[in-house]
Amino acid sequence: MEQPANKPASPTAAPPSPPNFTKPWYGVPRESISWNPSINASACIGCGTCVTTCGRQVFRFDFAHKQSVVINPTHCMVGCTTCGNLCPTHAISFPDPSAVQAVLARPEVHHLVEDKLLAKADELSLRDVLPHADRMVHLVIDKIVPYGDRIRVFTCRGVKLPEDCMCQFAAGDYLEIWVPGTKWLSRAYSIGNAPRADGSLEIQLHRMAGGRFSTWAFEQAMVGDVITARGPIGHFRLRSALETPLLFVARGTGFAPIKAMIEQVLTIDPKRDIILYWGVTDTSDFYQLDLIERWTAGNPNFRCTLTARTVQPGFVPAQGATFAEGTVYAALAKSTNRLTDRDVYMAGPTKTVQESLRTLAVLGVPRERILVDSYGG
Repeated sequence: MEQPANKPASPTAAPPSPPNFTKPWYGVPRESISWNPSINASACIGCGTCVTTCGRQVFRFDFAHKQSVVINPTHCMVGCTTCGNLCPTHAISFPDPSAVQAVLARPEVHHLVEDKLLAKADELSLRDVLPHADRMVHLVIDKIVPYGDRIRVFTCRGVKLPEDCMCQFAAGDYLEIWVPGTKWLSRAYSIGNAPRADGSLEIQLHRMAGGRFSTWAFEQAMVGDVITARGPIGHFRLRSALETPLLFVARGTGFAPIKAMIEQVLTIDPKRDIILYWGVTDTSDFYQLDLIERWTAGNPNFRCTLTARTVQPGFVPAQGATFAEGTVYAALAKSTNRLTDRDVYMAGPTKTVQESLRTLAVLGVPRERILVDSYGG
C-alpha cells in the first residue's frame, strides 16, 4: 500500500549508550582504586570461563594463543572476585583487599554508602521480621570529660526509671546509638564500665575526622542532651572459670569493653592474676590512667604494659605500669610472662587484632582461648 507523500519517515532509534564501568565508586575516582584481576599466563588453561562470566568487559580472549587477557582493568567491580573463585586452575589473583577496606573506612565514602542505603530504604528493607529482642532506651548525658583533642568520655544515665535503667548488662556489651535529630544509621559503642547500682554508663569516643557521629559528639553534644540507644547487645563477654589467669589486649578505645571486664573481675576476685596490654597511636590518646594506677596499687596480681607509637614530650606513664614505645603486638612479642595458660580477651581495630593474633600464635597461645571484639580502622 502506497504511503502518503507528506508522511515523515520513522525516526531511527539511537543505539543505547554503553554502560560506564569506570564511573567513581562512592565518590572516589575508579582509576585511583587498585582493584582488578591479574592472570598467571602459565597457569591459565584457556577455558574462557572468566571472559564469558564477567559482564563488565574486563577480559578479552586471545584465540591465537588460547589465553584470557585483562584488557579493561578499571571496568572490574570493586571488591568482586567472581572470576577468581570460578577459575579451575586458580590462575586469577587480586590485590590485598585491605586497600579497598581502607577506602571504605574513609568517612566520606561511608557516608555515601549510608545515604544510598537510606534513600532506598523502602526498596531494600527486610519485611515481616520478628521485633528486635533488644530494647530501646533513652539516655541523658550527665558528664563529658575531654582527654586531649581526640578522646571524649560521656557518662550517661537513663532518662526514665526503671524503663531506661541500664543496671543490668554484661561487661563487654555494647549499645547502638543514634545522633539526635537525624535519620542516619546507628553507630555501635562498647559500654565502658561494669554494671553500676545507679545505672550510669560510660561511652568512650575517639574522634574520626569527618565522621558524622564523631562530629556531633565532639562539636555539638552537651550535658543534658538525650540520645536514643538500643541494647545492651553483644557476645564479647567473660567466659573464663574463676581460677583461670587472664590476658587483656586493647588498642585505642578498644579499652572500653576491656575496662568493663577488668572492673567486673576485680570486684569479684581482687587477687585474680591479670595482665593488660593497652596500646595507642600517640601518648596523648591515653585516658583514665589514674584508674590503671589504682588497679596496680590495689591488686598485687594485676600487671599492665602501655604502648604508643609516638611519645609526646613530658609524657608520664601510669605509676606501676610498664611503658614501651611501639605497637601493642610488638610488646606482646617481647613478653617475658607465661601466656599459654591464660584466657585472652582482645579488643581494637582489625589490623591490631590480626597482628596480635599472629603474635599470640607464635607464642603458643591456642586460638580457642582467645575471644575477640574487632572493629574497622
